[in-house]
Amino acid sequence: MFNNTQSTAPVEAGETYDVTIEDIAREGDGIARVSGFVIFVPETKVGDEVTIKVTKVLSKFAFGELA
Repeated sequence: MFNNTQSTAPVEAGETYDVTIEDIAREGDGIARVSGFVIFVPETKVGDEVTIKVTKVLSKFAFGELA
């Protein structure tokens, strides 16, 4: 049931991506999207154009940090 295949995710843990923060989550993290896939990025605000490193990928969303 738990394996490392990221079949539905267009991003990969450990990779970097150039993104624009589009929204803010309830917890205050910025929300970026890569091919529609949501990535939560702390310490960002709407409109930020940043390079992020993906730290964890789940089936519906991922977590990243400023690179």
